[in-house]
Amino acid sequence: MAAMPHTTSPWLHEAINRIEADYQRSADTHLIPLPLPGFAGLGIDLYLKDESTHPTGSLKHRLARSLFLYALCNGWVHEGSTIVEASSGSTAVSEAYFARLLGLPFVAVMPRSTSVEKIALIEFYGGRCHLVDSAAQVYDEARAVAAQAGGHYMDQFTYAERATDWRGNNNIAESMFTQMRRERHAVPRWIVVGAGTGGTSATIGRYVRFQRLATGICVADPEGSVFAAYHRTGDATLTAPGSRIEGIGRPRVEPSFVRTLVDRMEEVADCDSLAAMRSLSALLGRRVGPSTGTNYVAMLRLASEMRQRGEQGSILSLLCDAGERYLPTYHDADWVMQRIGDCGPAQARIAQLQG
Repeated sequence: MAAMPHTTSPWLHEAINRIEADYQRSADTHLIPLPLPGFAGLGIDLYLKDESTHPTGSLKHRLARSLFLYALCNGWVHEGSTIVEASSGSTAVSEAYFARLLGLPFVAVMPRSTSVEKIALIEFYGGRCHLVDSAAQVYDEARAVAAQAGGHYMDQFTYAERATDWRGNNNIAESMFTQMRRERHAVPRWIVVGAGTGGTSATIGRYVRFQRLATGICVADPEGSVFAAYHRTGDATLTAPGSRIEGIGRPRVEPSFVRTLVDRMEEVADCDSLAAMRSLSALLGRRVGPSTGTNYVAMLRLASEMRQRGEQGSILSLLCDAGERYLPTYHDADWVMQRIGDCGPAQARIAQLQG
């Protein structure tokens, strides 16, 4: 007698339904116009899409949902499977949430430098944290943990750009352009994103091309990351020390980073990221995370260039996560001075850019 096809599995159907129901309960994230008169008065508008309002508090909630659906539909995850992920923290928080939703064990392999707030959130959702000494070790260690548990290594760095339907289907790019429809510059001149896996820039970049939109894709790359050098050279064997801005930048070229979909890279020094984080937090009246600061630096540079050329248009980026996760670290002046250095000159640079 022939075996029943995997697609008839009641557990699989219920797992997919739970994830889709979770999405159905969610409203879209808000698009925030930034009050910057020095730019707006000249016809240049800046916006942030607030991804901190997802149930797990960051942009990575979208990625985790897509990765789980991708793995389930590919037949890689079954009832009782242990889910393992290599992460700098945010993706692991979101994947722990979905693992709990499906009743699956979850292990996050992360650097020891990961914020204690993220570790606490992963454990709150029932996950276990397996810490290693450096970001470069997470890949092999995650594979080993998955093999030992007989589980599935989710591997966001390979599958992030494959798991999202870039043509639409409620992805982040479609949401951005829908929300911009009533703005005075409805089609952004630039969309700015950071790169952790590269999945977001790939999804938005493909969508922009498919829809034939006059929007450039700019990736803001933090100090110590390899992506900018890879974008310049095309050499996928390059490595770098690794980023000190949690959540973005990588020590190696990730398979999900597609350089041909990126029109421009902006390399951002750590102090500039943190100075921009502080300035933006003051502007919004709420704390943002450091990777949002990295994005904001690139936005301000692009807006300043447009102002110098007498151009008008809009620039759109992401508020990746809230700053409350980083109160003892990036939002602590003593911690920053010890780990990053004196960011006073950078604060002056950002103030000048902000106009």
